[in-house]
Amino acid sequence: MSEAVLVCREGPVVTLTINRAERRNALNEAVAHGLIAGLDVAEADAEARAVVVTGAGADAFCAGGDLKPAADGAPFHLDAADPRHYVVKLLTRMDACRLPLVARLNGHALAGGFGLACACDLVVARDDAWLGVPEVKVGLFPMMILPYLLRVVPYRTLMRLCLTGEPITAADAARLDIVTAAVPAARLDAELSSLLARIVDKSPTGQRLGKQALAKIREMSRDGALEYAQFMLANMARTQDAREGFAAFNARRPAVWTGR
Repeated sequence: MSEAVLVCREGPVVTLTINRAERRNALNEAVAHGLIAGLDVAEADAEARAVVVTGAGADAFCAGGDLKPAADGAPFHLDAADPRHYVVKLLTRMDACRLPLVARLNGHALAGGFGLACACDLVVARDDAWLGVPEVKVGLFPMMILPYLLRVVPYRTLMRLCLTGEPITAADAARLDIVTAAVPAARLDAELSSLLARIVDKSPTGQRLGKQALAKIREMSRDGALEYAQFMLANMARTQDAREGFAAFNARRPAVWTGR
């Protein structure tokens, strides 16, 4: 496993920590590969029910691509022999993750770091963390993360962020529903634990199949989405978890999920 990303499971939650605090957890090729490998580990673990992505230290979740001269694994080049950029590979892998993905913003999430947060399903943040895309200040635009920004950021807010390069606080982002919750730093882990507790006690089969369906439906036409949705609903109703869920509801008892 890459030293750029630490992987730890506590109970049903796997935490992936970007381990470059000295570079504000800047995104490079090693980080991307480490996150991909961490997601692979989490999905292969039968006991895992959710994944948390966070950063080391208390300064930054991820400050985006490393802008230092000659930075190792800098994100601003393509290999002519393999033009699929490592950021694209990471975002594609995050999209395909069958476990709920929760970003823990221990600090600022800027540029590609903001994109990572937007690629997660839910976000819990320090209320004083800055979120934004400052690329225009160095003559760029947040190209590769735009599809993920468009999913969660209101259009006018997105254009203001992109055209001015000025960030907003997580507290403001919570009011716009860009993040799930924004709390003082001292309450960050308690808020995260509360959210995770309400995730991991639900049907893992329902969550996995639901995430798979949502990823496909997002790209479909309305008619295609409705046709696919009815197939998926009937398929899900045949799972052991669905049968257990109905039985538990009618018996007024807690469900015992098997993930099948």
